Amino acid sequence: MPTKILIVTGDAAESLEVLYPYQRLREEGYEVHIAAPAVKKLRFVVHDFEDGFAPYPEKPGYTWPADIAFADVVTEDYEAVVVPGGRAPEYLRNDPEVRRILAPFAEADKPIAQICHGPLITAAAGTLEGRRVTAYPALELDMKAAGAHFEDSEAVVDGTLVSA
Repeated sequence: MPTKILIVTGDAAESLEVLYPYQRLREEGYEVHIAAPAVKKLRFVVHDFEDGFAPYPEKPGYTWPADIAFADVVTEDYEAVVVPGGRAPEYLRNDPEVRRILAPFAEADKPIAQICHGPLITAAAGTLEGRRVTAYPALELDMKAAGAHFEDSEAVVDGTLVSA
């Protein structure tokens, strides 16, 4: 039976940050499940950096079905979790089910991969205290408030916690 990996996401997640890990992990033989607040067709977004816009503009991205609702996730069934960015982490961090899912991965020292704005969720779950992380640069203060050591870097590996 293949090793299971969970992707925790929702509407307005960055398309590439969900679908690239999903496809690559499947290519490597993992069974990958996408968890969301509800089992439904998720609507992802694409962020672009364009001249003339102070913040990055958001455009519609791909749609993709969620496999499992957060409330139905049994964390012990998964060996690792991926937390993509985009806008989804801004509201998902307030969901107690997301925090319930993330905390056991940190407690068991299982791999956690967090991308861009994804660390907003791991911070809300209380899993970043004393850890080295990177994130979208505008999140530096959020990461420090969570007790993390922020590094302005493309990627940071701190044990089983990987940030990009």
